[in-house]
Amino acid sequence: MCRYAMVAYKPHYACFSCQKTFKRYLLKDIDRNADISVDAKCPQCGELMANMGLDFKSPAKNDDKQWQHIKSLYRVGITFHSCGCSGPGYIPEDKETLISYLEQVRSDYQESLTFWRNRTEPENKIEREKDYQRNWQKLSAVSNKAKKEGVSNLEGIDYWIKRIHEIEERLRIAAQ
Repeated sequence: MCRYAMVAYKPHYACFSCQKTFKRYLLKDIDRNADISVDAKCPQCGELMANMGLDFKSPAKNDDKQWQHIKSLYRVGITFHSCGCSGPGYIPEDKETLISYLEQVRSDYQESLTFWRNRTEPENKIEREKDYQRNWQKLSAVSNKAKKEGVSNLEGIDYWIKRIHEIEERLRIAAQ
């Protein structure tokens, strides 16, 4: 049996300069003991390529507008990574829908921040358990220790403020 037979599918790398994509084995696929990954360089121009994920389908080489959009998606952290079963999730189709999508995410984050600013923090174990039963999704979003230890309002506020700043930075990049 070939030692590469267990590799079902390889990540796609995009060179935005050449507007080309290439599939490539991961170093781990070739040497199971390897702990590092080597940056992918374009075989044509030598520039670093973007890891677009397993489910990426590249636009036509001469479709400059679509390549610019794909580059914008990559710059704000949207790629086509998944296990291959359910696909990469929602991918905005153009700049306007990308900005609209990021604005909706920011709005959702702001709603979460409002929850934490208005929440009455539990003072004892019984209140923490009731709070967890009512709000487990909001608490678990902030900490995976929410059920055991609870989450303070300050932790929730800090978490969502950080996320809002991150999404605002992505919005700034998308609007360029």
